[in-house]
Amino acid sequence: MENTAALEIEKIRQDFPILHQEVNGKPLIYFDNAATSQKPRVVIEALDTYYTKNNANIHRGAHYLAAKSTADYESTREAIRQFLHAAQVEEIIFTRGVTEAVNLVASTWGRKFIQEGDEIILTEMEHHSNIVPWQLLAEEKGALLKVVPITDQGELILEAFQALLSPRTKLVSVVHVSNALGTVNPVQEIIRQAHQAGAVVFVDGAQASVHLEIDVQALDCDFYAFSGHKVYAPTGIGALYGKRAWLEQMPPYHGGGEMIKEVSFSRTTYNEIPHKFEAGTPNIADAIAFKNALDYVNQLGKNRIAAHEADLLAYATARLQEIPGLQIVGTATEKISVISFVIAGAHHGDLGTLLDMQGIAIRTGHHCTQPLMQRLGLSGTARVSFALYNTRQEIDALMVALQKAVRMLA
Repeated sequence: MENTAALEIEKIRQDFPILHQEVNGKPLIYFDNAATSQKPRVVIEALDTYYTKNNANIHRGAHYLAAKSTADYESTREAIRQFLHAAQVEEIIFTRGVTEAVNLVASTWGRKFIQEGDEIILTEMEHHSNIVPWQLLAEEKGALLKVVPITDQGELILEAFQALLSPRTKLVSVVHVSNALGTVNPVQEIIRQAHQAGAVVFVDGAQASVHLEIDVQALDCDFYAFSGHKVYAPTGIGALYGKRAWLEQMPPYHGGGEMIKEVSFSRTTYNEIPHKFEAGTPNIADAIAFKNALDYVNQLGKNRIAAHEADLLAYATARLQEIPGLQIVGTATEKISVISFVIAGAHHGDLGTLLDMQGIAIRTGHHCTQPLMQRLGLSGTARVSFALYNTRQEIDALMVALQKAVRMLA
């Protein structure tokens, strides 16, 4: 039976060593979780254990350390399969994160299957990492990019998406949850409509993976990617899910060791998936610690985490509206724990600096979504984003600091 008891937040906070320090003489309040999450002790200890007890290259050695490291590394691949509810472990490819995953698909699937005159559909709320690789591909192939518009509330206009679909549509690449707005997009319906038009669908799950239950089989997406550092794992590690039927047809991404079966100067034959896409010595330690992060989330329960974050989102949304001149940017009906805002007469960068002086870490700027900011007529926003270790008391402290900052900037 699924555990629905409330999280013991103060006990959980003890699992995160970085939270227990002062910044500029104030207790650290970390509200920059959409950029990267903090790491629990079990993840940090996994890194230490690997380097002090098990360090060895994987897949190649005949000795104990190599076998141990290989087993731990591959156990993470299985943990990711379960986390995404993928059908087969071979459908999971290790990457450095979503950015590399997008580039991998664009450089392999895209170069093989996109032709001159084909169309690729993106949305106005995409992160740069889900725009630039497709632009490069479109320029190389002579393909056309089309963009799904959004409402002023930050929701995709599905009627416009339907109108953009055509027999020339070969790919739809869409963010599951907007990092700048918190909007949860109706990706299952997007995937259904795209498949009806004969298009393949890539889903950027960077923000969704830590907040939502993900079932790639139920979604029926062709590709799904997420980054470890958003879900309490180390930086520089992530995963790409791809349907086996596509992965089998895609050429290698990088050439080198591990992705081959046989090499001669006249001919090379490639390894089976997923190893075909994992050339060279990988990021072994961080991949192993990735499993500890996923286990940590699973043990707490995504439903309990989501309930806590939803409470923080509702509480912060109500409280922030107490500040005169503050406008929340992104008010979709379905959203997760991200609040972007602007305050009349106050530059977002100044707000970030003044909050940092109070020990409060937020993100300011365009959040790698410049086309979205252009659509909204903004140079950038201030953004607070919540995680399982944040509290209402921290939001109260944010309010005090914001009110002080507004007075200083008046």
